[in-house]
Amino acid sequence: MAAALIDDGAGRMLLVRKTGTSAYMQAGGKIEPGETPLGALRRELAEEIGMTPAHEPVHLGRFEAPAANEPGRVVEAELFHLTAVHQPVAAAEIAEALWVPIAEADALPLAPMTRTHVLPIALKLLR
Repeated sequence: MAAALIDDGAGRMLLVRKTGTSAYMQAGGKIEPGETPLGALRRELAEEIGMTPAHEPVHLGRFEAPAANEPGRVVEAELFHLTAVHQPVAAAEIAEALWVPIAEADALPLAPMTRTHVLPIALKLLR
């Protein structure tokens, strides 16, 4: 999968929650056959939150963690970072998209990937 750590340049990060779930995570999704991770990310951001990045997202690495919504499964994600001021429009399978102060995100129910990898990167990268 491809996922994005999106910050607004003012200490907030964008999190989404899928319909029928309680865990918040990064926008993004599965990489389709023939797609690059960056191509998948751009498609998923447009589909899920109505976003077209104005600049090239920066690749942060490949990470894995237990899947938030599929017990017993592991998710592998190509994680990208971008800074953007965007008013997300929840669409597709996204029930909610919200900007959260990075310092307060830990209080939310977060997906394992977000809690284990993305939030620590955000706290270090965006201080």
